[in-house]
Amino acid sequence: MKELFLADSYLKECEVEIVDIEEDKVILDRTVFYPTGGGQEHDTGVLVQGEQAFEVYQVKREKGQIVHYVKEAGKLDKGLALARIDWERRYGLMRHHTLLHVLGSVVYQKFEALCSGNQIYPDRARIDFNQFHDLTPEQLADIVSETNRLIEEDHPISYRTVSREEAENIAGLIKTMVSLLPPSVTHVRLVSIDSVDEQACGGTHVQRTGEIGRMEITDVKSKGKNNKRLEVRIIH
Repeated sequence: MKELFLADSYLKECEVEIVDIEEDKVILDRTVFYPTGGGQEHDTGVLVQGEQAFEVYQVKREKGQIVHYVKEAGKLDKGLALARIDWERRYGLMRHHTLLHVLGSVVYQKFEALCSGNQIYPDRARIDFNQFHDLTPEQLADIVSETNRLIEEDHPISYRTVSREEAENIAGLIKTMVSLLPPSVTHVRLVSIDSVDEQACGGTHVQRTGEIGRMEITDVKSKGKNNKRLEVRIIH
C-alpha cells in the first residue's frame, strides 16, 4: 500500500482501489489516511463510491497493513473509490505535531531533557520529558517565548530517508532514541526544521513553522521523579 501522506501531508483526497473488505475493515491499494501512530491520532473522513459517502471513523496499522474502519462497509464494492480526509482535523494534527518538534528542540537545548513520549490531538498536545527537574514560572515563560520566537521565524520543513546506521550516527539525533526502533526498521524518515531540529518521525507536518501559530503551556504534571509532562495548545 502506498502511504501518500508521507510524501505530501497536504493531499486531501485521492482515487483508490478497494482491494479487500472484511466486516467494517477496508484495505486500499493507496491511502491519504494517516493511521494512529507515533503519538499522532488517526485521520477521519470518507470513502466515496458512486453517489454514496461512507464514514471512515478509525485507521490503524495492523499486521503491516493500514486498515480503514468504515461504517456500513458491507455496502462498498471492491474496485475504484475516492478517499477524502477531514482536512480541518488533519491540519490541526499537523500544526500540533510540528509544534512538539519545535518545543522538544527548545527543551533539549536549554535543559538536555529528552522526549520520552507524546500525544497529539487536533486541538491540543502533550509531551513528556525525562531527566527534567521542576521548573520555575520564569523558566516556563522562557520556554514559551523561545518556542514562539522560532515559530515566528517561519522556518521551512523538509524530509529525507536515510539508513538506520546513518541515522544513529547523526549528531544531535540522540533525542529521537532511534535505538528504540524495532530491529526490522532498516530505514528512517527524518523530519528537518531548517537549522532548528531534525528527528526521526513518520507523522504529518506543516510546510513552515509560521503555519503553527502561537502556543501556550496549559499545564505541567510530574510523571515520576524528574519526569515532566507539558500540556500545550495553539491559541491562534
